[in-house]
Amino acid sequence: MCKYESLRDGTLDLADIALMNDCLLVRAENKARLHRAMESK
Repeated sequence: MCKYESLRDGTLDLADIALMNDCLLVRAENKARLHRAMESK
C-alpha cells in the first residue's frame, strides 16, 4: 500500500502509479484466463 505522503513528497510519481495499475490489470487478466481455462476442461 502506498502512502499519500509519498505522492506529496515526490517519492512516488504518476509513472509509479501507472506501473502499479498496469501490474494490477495484468494480474486480473491472468486470473480471468485461468478461470476460463479451468471452466473449459
